[in-house]
Amino acid sequence: MVAATDRAAMPATVVFDGVCVFCSGWVRFLLARDRARRFRFATMQSAPGRRLLIGHGIDPDDPVSFLLVEGERAYSDSTAALRILTRLGGWWRLVAVFYAVPRFMRDAVYRFVARRRYRWFGKRESCFVPTPETADRFLA
Repeated sequence: MVAATDRAAMPATVVFDGVCVFCSGWVRFLLARDRARRFRFATMQSAPGRRLLIGHGIDPDDPVSFLLVEGERAYSDSTAALRILTRLGGWWRLVAVFYAVPRFMRDAVYRFVARRRYRWFGKRESCFVPTPETADRFLA
């Protein structure tokens, strides 16, 4: 078993929709702020991303969420978003106040946006491609 302090030091994996403009923007946001390299990434369209989704009970062909995998634990929807932001540290930890909102309410808002993400933000023809400087942070 991995100790809690070791687990905190290990990078967590964010599985996201690589053709979604909003989702790709979220990953760019994280790459710009995650100087401690707490996260690595996989698109839902990639083999590693599909395996992680299936392994945690999410249909990779009809995803309405993204996945955060921390060691052996996995989180989705609003809880995943809140965990990611609080792991960034600094002022981002203040978003933890949203844990006070019941999960069913947070997830309802999250899924409302997720179901409309292509219509509101757009969809690319091809998957998100990392820059050469960030390529080592992506599972291939």
